[in-house]
Amino acid sequence: MERALKSELKATIEGYFAAGAGAVGDAGAMEAFLELRDALETGALRAAEPDAAAPLGWRVNAWVKQGILLGFRLGTMVATGDGLSFVDKHTFPARRFDVADGVRIVVGGSAVRTGAYVAPGVVCAPPMYINTGAYVDEGTMVDSHALVGSCAQVGKRVHLSAAAQIGGVLEPVNASPVILEDDVLVGGNCGVYEGTLVRRRAVLAAGTVLTRGTPVYDVVRGEVLRAEGEWPLVIP
Repeated sequence: MERALKSELKATIEGYFAAGAGAVGDAGAMEAFLELRDALETGALRAAEPDAAAPLGWRVNAWVKQGILLGFRLGTMVATGDGLSFVDKHTFPARRFDVADGVRIVVGGSAVRTGAYVAPGVVCAPPMYINTGAYVDEGTMVDSHALVGSCAQVGKRVHLSAAAQIGGVLEPVNASPVILEDDVLVGGNCGVYEGTLVRRRAVLAAGTVLTRGTPVYDVVRGEVLRAEGEWPLVIP
């Protein structure tokens, strides 16, 4: 998305979000939300993105999270499903994929919500779930019973093993979502929550649980890793 258009959409989303319930039923608010949702699906917008100028190398786009929350505010409950019954906000239905998308979704009960970016080469093994606002990059494997939470950022060639839980962090809007950089291996039954940042090529053994409040002993460097201030827990 071009910078000028992004800046214009940002101002529009922030205005409607600040309007609270006053935005409900406003056609302009729905139009802005749908534009944001479509841009999230194409990867043109992200809830958080790499930024070399930021202290941790990542920038949180709070206004994008505001836009997602606006979508929930604008949505009405509808019943959907072919054979199975689901009831959810009409602004966040399940995504549908085509062969041209290059995403492999194996039969067996997986779902991806609208507003999530799933790159070509991603493999989704059933049953797994990718929530709105998430970004899953090329060559990543999302194995059975794995969850990618709302606004979670998953890099290239990441392996999310069976039953791995990658939390999101949609609120508060200025908080860093869970970020897994390129080539991370997440073992089975792992849980990564509360804005944890896992650096590229890190390996999380099966059953590891990481949260903002989890102290981690770094055997290699002989130090304890902790979240500090507003910064997340960073795994090197």
